[in-house]
Amino acid sequence: MPRPSYPRNIVEFTREFATEEQCLEYLVRCRWPDGFRCRRCAGERSWPRRDRKAMECAGCGLITSVTAGTAMHRSRLPLKSWLWAAYLVATDERGVSALALQKQLGLTRYETAYQMLQKLRSAMVAPQRTQLGGVVEIDETLIGAPFRGRKDRRAADKAVVVGAVEVLPTRKGTQPGRVRLRHVATSSKPRLLAFVTDSVEKGALVITDGHETYAALEALGYEHGIESTTLGEPREKVLEHLHLVFSNLKTWLDGTHHGRVSKKHLQMYLDEFAFRFNRRRTSQAAFQTILGLAAQAPPRTYKQVYEGERARPLPF
Repeated sequence: MPRPSYPRNIVEFTREFATEEQCLEYLVRCRWPDGFRCRRCAGERSWPRRDRKAMECAGCGLITSVTAGTAMHRSRLPLKSWLWAAYLVATDERGVSALALQKQLGLTRYETAYQMLQKLRSAMVAPQRTQLGGVVEIDETLIGAPFRGRKDRRAADKAVVVGAVEVLPTRKGTQPGRVRLRHVATSSKPRLLAFVTDSVEKGALVITDGHETYAALEALGYEHGIESTTLGEPREKVLEHLHLVFSNLKTWLDGTHHGRVSKKHLQMYLDEFAFRFNRRRTSQAAFQTILGLAAQAPPRTYKQVYEGERARPLPF
């Protein structure tokens, strides 16, 4: 059986998730779309344990948490708050800041909203996502980091971000497809080539600027093309799809987060932007995707959130 449908608008969302019971029922149907089955005795009968956000098997009494392995795991917040947060994050094209989320959900502490956002962001990266293919543009850019009492923005204050975007053919030309972004310590050859091999499938045509680092791509099993103004190409046509992505990224960081993103947490914001960009035509479905992806990564602890650590995927 397919997973339950997702709300198409805020009116449907308000009606379908008005109570904790409705939220729990929805998560149960998402987790067991073919019906509940106990992992111990394979029993198919159960009843909800709303006091623990769990289901209890009628046969053997095993209690299975509905939120285990998700961003909601062991949270004391109501399920309703989590589903509202996921819906706002997934459907607002501009993204949601922690301060805005705190106001929308009526939370008393900013830190609570911040932790919710970071945990949802950690659920946006599928451990087994497929690599980019076909024609792919790759380049680096600098992202401004926050600093106090200074008006200048020297390169030393900025973070290096390397990006890749698929180039898709259309009737009128080409358009950007899926994107990958990574914060790297430096734009050294090993780091840039590692990003390529992690993000792009072998045999793809990789288009870069004239940076000497990328001369090694053919030896790694890629076709390699170069776009550069030194070759007589107009500046606006050089890696135009990826530069559009970078421009949108910086606008989003400045607009939604006012550019106040530390290097320590930058990758989480890059993951959110990529998630949103890759689903820009199906933003409503992204709500359900966040809940589904959350079950493939362990929950982030308070310490991980504030130290900027990445959660490793579970072995299933």
